[in-house]
Amino acid sequence: MNNQSKGVQNSGANIDVKDYLFKVLAYWKLFLVTIIIGLIVAKFMNGYLQKTFSLETVISVKEENNPLFSTGTNIAFNWGGSSDELETVKVILQSRSHNEIVVKRLNFYIQYFQDGKFRLEDKYGYTPFIVNLNTTKPQLLNKLINIEFTSDTTFKLSFDFNESGNNAIINYDTNTISSLPSSELNYSKDYKVGELIETPFFSFTIKQLAPFNAGEQFFIKFASFDGTVGANKGVSVSTITNAASMLRLRKDGVNKKRLEDYLNATVKVLDSVKQVQKIEYAVKTRAYIDTLFKDEEQKLIKLEKELGEYREKNNIFDLSTQGTEIFGEAISIEKEKQQILSYREYLNNLKSYIKSNNKYNRDNLVPATLQIEDLKIAELINNLVTKSSFRESLRNLVKDNHPDVIQISREIEIIKNNLLENISSLEQVNSNRLRKLNANLNKYQSQKRKLPKKEQGLITYQRDYELSEANYNYLKQKKYEAGTAIAANVSDVKIIDTAKDLGQGPNYPIPSFNYLVAIMLGGILPLFYIIIKEILDNKIHTAEEIQNNYSIPVLGVVGNNAGNNNLAVFERPKSSVAESFRALRSNIQFLFKDASNKDSKTLILTSSVSGEGKTMISINMATVFALSGKKTVLLGLDLRKPKIYDDFNLPNDIGIVNYLIKQKTLEEVITPTKIPNLDLILSGPIPPNPSELLLGNAADEMIEQLKKDYDYVIIDTPPVGLVSDALELFKHSDAVIYVVRQNYTERGMMRMIDDKYKNKEVANISYVLNDFSIKNKYGYGYGYGYGYGYGYGYGKYGYGYHENEESTSFMSRVFNIFKPKK
Repeated sequence: MNNQSKGVQNSGANIDVKDYLFKVLAYWKLFLVTIIIGLIVAKFMNGYLQKTFSLETVISVKEENNPLFSTGTNIAFNWGGSSDELETVKVILQSRSHNEIVVKRLNFYIQYFQDGKFRLEDKYGYTPFIVNLNTTKPQLLNKLINIEFTSDTTFKLSFDFNESGNNAIINYDTNTISSLPSSELNYSKDYKVGELIETPFFSFTIKQLAPFNAGEQFFIKFASFDGTVGANKGVSVSTITNAASMLRLRKDGVNKKRLEDYLNATVKVLDSVKQVQKIEYAVKTRAYIDTLFKDEEQKLIKLEKELGEYREKNNIFDLSTQGTEIFGEAISIEKEKQQILSYREYLNNLKSYIKSNNKYNRDNLVPATLQIEDLKIAELINNLVTKSSFRESLRNLVKDNHPDVIQISREIEIIKNNLLENISSLEQVNSNRLRKLNANLNKYQSQKRKLPKKEQGLITYQRDYELSEANYNYLKQKKYEAGTAIAANVSDVKIIDTAKDLGQGPNYPIPSFNYLVAIMLGGILPLFYIIIKEILDNKIHTAEEIQNNYSIPVLGVVGNNAGNNNLAVFERPKSSVAESFRALRSNIQFLFKDASNKDSKTLILTSSVSGEGKTMISINMATVFALSGKKTVLLGLDLRKPKIYDDFNLPNDIGIVNYLIKQKTLEEVITPTKIPNLDLILSGPIPPNPSELLLGNAADEMIEQLKKDYDYVIIDTPPVGLVSDALELFKHSDAVIYVVRQNYTERGMMRMIDDKYKNKEVANISYVLNDFSIKNKYGYGYGYGYGYGYGYGYGKYGYGYHENEESTSFMSRVFNIFKPKK
C-alpha cells in the first residue's frame, strides 16, 4: 500500500480542530447578525411580556393559652399540637371560604385599569380615586367602564352596551348573576366627585384620593365574585423550618400593591378567624351557663324560701350536734356522688357518640358544665377533634381515596379505639367509687332516722339547699372562666414579616436572563447552521482534502482570475494568478513521461463537469509555455461547448470541425494570436456528432502533425464526467491535468478518474485546484476567487451538455448573503 492510500485511510481518524475553528470564525458576520437580532427580540420581549412580581409574608402559628387555665379546664380547651395546627392553617389559607372573606373585605372584584403600551395595565392601588360600591344593588358585570377626568373634581363616565341588548349584572351581596336588557348602544354622562352614580346597571360613588389630571383616563370593571376568588386562591404556603412553627406565604401577580394588600389581609382574616374559633367554645359555654345560672338561681331562691318557712312553721332553726355531724358527712358524700353520676352519664353519652358518628366537634364531645379530670381522655379528645377537623378540611380539597385522607382516617380510628378503652376503664373505676359512696350514704341514712322527725325534715331541706347552692356557685365559677377566656384570648397567629413593596424587580421576565438567552441562541443557532451545512457539504475546499482522499497527486493550485477574460498570464503577468501558472509550468516537467526528451510535449486538460475552469487553465498554460520561448499550439477539442474563441475575440466559424470533415486544411484552421509563439486552433461550428469526429483517424493524424510542428501541444477537452471523448484523447498525452474547482467540484465526481489511476488505466495525471481562495472559507491568508457560473454537468452542472439548465434561485441568493465572502 502506497503512502497516499495510507493517508486516505488515516484521514478519517484525525480531526483538525484548528481547521474547524477557522471555519466557524469565517462566519463571524452571521454570528454578529443573529446575536444583534436576538438582542433586539429580547429587548422587545422584555418590554412586551407582562411583568409578574412576587411578594411574601412570614407568620408564626403556635398554640397560645392563657396561663390562668389548666389543660383540664374545658373552656380553655387545647386544640392540638403545633404540627397539626400548621397543617390546618395551610388548608384554611388555600380554602375557598377563607379567600371569599379576603376578596370581600378588599373589594377585589372591583378592578382598575389604564391603557398601557401593549395592554391594559392593572392600576389597583395607583389610581387617584377608589370606587365605593353599593353591594346591595346590581352592578354591570365584566364590562369596561371608562372614566375620563374633565377637571379637578369632575369626570365623564362612559361604556358600550352589548349589541345583543342583554347585559349581565351581578349582586355581590347575594352573589347572583342575572340579565338586564338595554335599548341603547352606549352610555355617557358627566359626574362630580362624591356624587351617587345610580342607574339600573350600577350604583356607586367615586372617592377622590389625589388631584385629577384633566384628560387622564382609567377603566373600572366589576368582575365575577367567584372568578375573583378562584384567581386569588393561589397563595403559596410553605413551612420555613421543621423546628419552628413558621409559615411563608407567597403570591405572584402583575400588581405589587394588590399582592401586598392581599397577603396582609389574608393574614388578618386568618388571625381573626383563629381567634373566633379559639373563643367560640367559651362564647357558647357562657351563653349556655347563663341559661342554667338563671334557672339555678330561681331554684335556690325557692329552696331558701321553703327552708325559712319550714323553720318558722316547726320552730326549729338549728340542728343538734349529732344532726350537724350527720348532715355534714352526708352532704359531702351527696356532692361527690352527684359528680360521679354526671361524669358516668357523660362517659356513656361520649361512648355512644364516638361509636355512632364519623365527624367530631368540641361541643358534642365536652359538655359546657363538665371539667375533664382524666388527662389521658382530655388528650385523646383533643387529638380526635383536631384530626377530624383536619380531615374535613382536606375533604374540601381532595376525595376520600386520597392517600392523606386515608392516612388520617386510620389515625382517627386508632384514637377512637384508645379513647373507648380508656372510657371503659374509667367507667369501672367510677362504678367502684359509686358503690362505696352508696354504702356510706346508707350508713348515714340509718343514723338520720334516729333523729327527731322535725330535725330529719330540716336536714332534708338543708340538703336540697346546699346541693343547689353548690351547683349555683359552680355555674358562677364557669361563667367567670368563660368570660375571662374571652377577654384574655391570646392570638395563635403572630406576624413576623408583613408583605411590603420594597422596590422588588419582576421575577418574570428577567431582562438579564433574556439577554443572556439571546446571546446564547445567537451563537448556538448559527453554530447549528454551520454544523448542518458542513455535514451536508460535499464540495472540495482544499488541496489537503484531495491529498487525503484521493490517490492522484496534486500538481498545484490556481487562484482567482479577477480579470475580464481568461488571458490572466498575458494581460497581468505580475499577478499572483500568473505566478501560479509559472509554478505549474515548472512542476509539470516532473509529470511528463520523459522530461529529458526534447521532443514535443502534449498536455491534455479535462475536468469532471463543465464550469470548473479547465478552459481558463488551458489558455494560461499555453500562454506560459509560449512566453517562455516555446512554440505552442492550443487546441479547443471541447466541440460541444466551445469557449476559447471568446477570450481571444475571434469568430468560431472555422476550426477543428472543418478540418475533421475535410473542409479545411490544417494550415487553414491554425490561427496566430497576439501572444508570441502561441497559435490557436478553435473548435469551429458545433457538430451533430462530436464523439465520432474526435475518435476518427483524422483527429489522430492532426495531433501527430502538431507534435511535429510545435514544442507544446495543449488540448482543451470535454469533461470526462459528462462524455467519454477526453478519455479517448488521453492516448495522445504526455501529461494530463485534471481541473478541480474549489467550492464547486463535488467529492464523488473525482472517484471515477481516481479509480482508473489506481487501476493503472491512466498515468501521468495530476489534479490542479482552481479558483482557490484560502480566505474563502477558512478565514486566513490571501484572497482569491474565480467567477465562473454554476449550472453545468451532473444535475445542475449539466448546462450546455444536457437540457437541464437551472438558474440560481432567490433563496440561494439570500443564503449566499450569510456565506463568507471570497
